[in-house]
Amino acid sequence: MPTITVQIASHFPGIPVDRPALEKLTRFVCTRFRVTVAEVSIGIVDDAEISRLNEEFLGRSGTTDCLSFDLSEDDGSGPGRVFDLIVNGELALREAAARGHAGPAELALYITHGLLHNLGFDDATPETAREMHRMEDEILQHLGYGFVYDERGQAQ
Repeated sequence: MPTITVQIASHFPGIPVDRPALEKLTRFVCTRFRVTVAEVSIGIVDDAEISRLNEEFLGRSGTTDCLSFDLSEDDGSGPGRVFDLIVNGELALREAAARGHAGPAELALYITHGLLHNLGFDDATPETAREMHRMEDEILQHLGYGFVYDERGQAQ
């Protein structure tokens, strides 16, 4: 029986957070990729905080949509998979407005994106980015968010 615990901490009050929907999204992504035991923490922050964390942990300056960390034990001795996601609620609002969809859908995209990174997807090349974004949209459409991202990077 799957045991996937999800903790969500919102430190950016500007975006509506539907905790049950985000928990469902997180559990769906994990089980879709055969992760049945996991602890997932999601922090929703603003531009300033994600910029600080981006510099601190990755040595990159500036804002980003999400930071994802796989904190699982390398030897498999831990409690299953352990993922820590930091997503930018402030950027989600700006991007959603620019792309013509709701802020919560953009936030769901960032969470899906971070989880997929932890599950082995990457967007380092145009080919792998297309595959990753296709999977994001497949997941988000399945859960009722609609078509949030396409291979041109624009909403439809």
